[in-house]
Amino acid sequence: MATSQSESFNVRKATPQDAQAVAELGTHVFTVTFGPGLQPDDLKAYLEENYSDMIVVTDVEDQILGFALLTRGPPEPCIQDIPKQVELQRIYLHPSAQGRGVGKLLASSVEKEAKEQGFENLWLAVYEKNQKAIQIYEKLGFKTVGTHDFVIGKETQTDLVMLKPL
Repeated sequence: MATSQSESFNVRKATPQDAQAVAELGTHVFTVTFGPGLQPDDLKAYLEENYSDMIVVTDVEDQILGFALLTRGPPEPCIQDIPKQVELQRIYLHPSAQGRGVGKLLASSVEKEAKEQGFENLWLAVYEKNQKAIQIYEKLGFKTVGTHDFVIGKETQTDLVMLKPL
């Protein structure tokens, strides 16, 4: 008979004191996910540039297990006519947090934050070969509405653009 374990997590807005831990987690998750297909110098330059609105999930000891970043930049052309939209630019989990409900908690917290800020639509871009993430986003209600090129250095990857009404 399988047993289930009840765990406690906390969701809060990121603070400046979280910067180092978030940067380390973001660097780790991005490198594991995308690094094998990129030149090391290109990967390093991208990571230094790209780490608005951040939410973190911590364990009871206040160790960061995951984070999400909302971005208000210009949308992809395939959704430029969608009203009141915001990008879920990052949703990263530490490998030890996967399968424990942390991602779902983080996603619902991001949606709540976006709604509270007056947004009606949430969009994201996900690497087309990241089937695990695509399946999770589909379960959360996102639908593919287009694609875009994601360029790091000399490498170009295709991302799916996914959208969810809030």
